[in-house]
Amino acid sequence: MVVSRREKSAETEQALKDAARALFAERGYLNTKITDITAAAGRAAGSFYNHFAGKEELLQALLADLAAAGDEQAADPAHLGDFTDPAAVRYHVRAYWTFAREHAAVLRAMGEAAQVSPEFARTIAGFGAEQRADIADHVADFPARGLRLPGTVDASLAMMVAAIDGMLRMVRDGSVTLTDEEAIDALTRFVYRGLTGREC
Repeated sequence: MVVSRREKSAETEQALKDAARALFAERGYLNTKITDITAAAGRAAGSFYNHFAGKEELLQALLADLAAAGDEQAADPAHLGDFTDPAAVRYHVRAYWTFAREHAAVLRAMGEAAQVSPEFARTIAGFGAEQRADIADHVADFPARGLRLPGTVDASLAMMVAAIDGMLRMVRDGSVTLTDEEAIDALTRFVYRGLTGREC
């Protein structure tokens, strides 16, 4: 079977991204060099620049992959979009927790890149704002239902994300001992009460 130039290029790009993910998990973004990535991918050093202008651009491509994965999850038929329903909050807490666990190396790499690149920090902030905007309709009608959010819609959803991120970090570093299910249950109750003022 003959492999086209386009297919070969796509294979190389994927190999570079896969190698980068593995190396970011092993040694972090800042300690990974482009030559490390090409060596791990089994590609010539110069091949990297046929696909990415630099390591940050590769990270941008990985961020685009994360956004696509998030879009796929939003299309899940089991997706619930009304945060007055505790099951909808649980669905989103579980989805975010699982997503962050699965993509931990890339998310950590993005945090490292944001520390040294103000431009990338703005990109990450914009990405987070877009993700929150995608679920803003889940709480937008709370005032009409007599429910008072703790802040603006965006701030309230940012608090939800911050709570999940913070707990995930503490579970990961061992400062809090919870199974994934225990963490998801606790976070669901915490977020639901914080958003609605109700028990679940």
